[in-house]
Amino acid sequence: MKKIAVAALVLAPVAVFAGLYGDTPNEKHAWSVHDRNRPKPSRVTVNEKGVPSDAIVLFDGTKASFEKNWSNGKGDPAKWIVNEEEGSFSCGTGFKFGECATREEFGDCQLHIEYKHPADIQTIHNDAQMRGNSGIFLMGPRFGYEVQVLESYYTCKELEGQPEFIQNYADGQAGSVYAENPPLVNPQRKPGEWQVYDIVFHQPVWKGETLVHPGSVTVFFNGVLVQDHWEMEGQTTHCRRRPLKPHPTKGPLSLQDHGCPVSFRNIWLRPLASRWDNLTHSDLTACPQKVMECRRETAAALYAKIADPKAVTADNIKALAEVISYANEGKYAASFWQALEAYRAKPGDEKEVASVNRDLDVLVRNNVIPADAKLK
Repeated sequence: MKKIAVAALVLAPVAVFAGLYGDTPNEKHAWSVHDRNRPKPSRVTVNEKGVPSDAIVLFDGTKASFEKNWSNGKGDPAKWIVNEEEGSFSCGTGFKFGECATREEFGDCQLHIEYKHPADIQTIHNDAQMRGNSGIFLMGPRFGYEVQVLESYYTCKELEGQPEFIQNYADGQAGSVYAENPPLVNPQRKPGEWQVYDIVFHQPVWKGETLVHPGSVTVFFNGVLVQDHWEMEGQTTHCRRRPLKPHPTKGPLSLQDHGCPVSFRNIWLRPLASRWDNLTHSDLTACPQKVMECRRETAAALYAKIADPKAVTADNIKALAEVISYANEGKYAASFWQALEAYRAKPGDEKEVASVNRDLDVLVRNNVIPADAKLK
């Protein structure tokens, strides 16, 4: 067989867009579309256990981790039992263990938590709600945003009419936002197997007594989406609807003792910035004053990079065009127009003029300069 020479793979350099490219900043957006000046995200790595490097590890399987991060909700040691061999902590029957709450308080967050019910779990008092009942209270039970923990493997409509079927109310089974919304589907594994929740929580947002946004809960249950950005209707509680009301912006992560044996492990949390704190680049939440502050900072930084703003060159026109796309005012505007008029009197070649006009086109399209400013 004839051998075919294979050329070494050479990676082409990534194209960098020079000059203006996307729609410019406006009163609700401090950055242009595809802006090269926009701050880049920081790197986050994920270790072999699946924990992001910027996460707060609330339980790593050790007693030391449990004692450091968890209390009874009043600052005293929690009564739950740590099993270092299994890497878990548990409560049991009898309602004698009490609340288990983080010492640190959180608001909006991404939460990973795993739980397990005993393999031989049995209905107590013939009550489905006593099959491994617990709850994950985001911001604590006082404010009450609960994702239900319960043994619900046998609570699915496909088993209705079968001997193993467990009758229960849908808004109280595993994966539900308790008393508000049932899970979309039931992906629970059998008792004795570890169950996995990945939760994204955003608390309600208030301005004084006015509700700006009700907050939301997204839940992946064993990798399956069961709560799709569910917007909170109220503070979750048993048997009644409790309206939303203002409260502090942080609270503990709390696990409920409902008199049932339940184990937990591998708990980590990433605090998240509120969507509603975004004041510099959003049609929904941006503050025009904050946007303009940011735009002026960028304009000043770009202007400072220009060696001689008075130089009559195509590169200077393009650089100044970028500056005024952020702040079309004061010395920035004056420098741009002076340089443009000087260049207009003695333009470069056709290719160079076309390059300048491409940037001027962006400014015209975004009403930064009038259409007749373009070069002819």
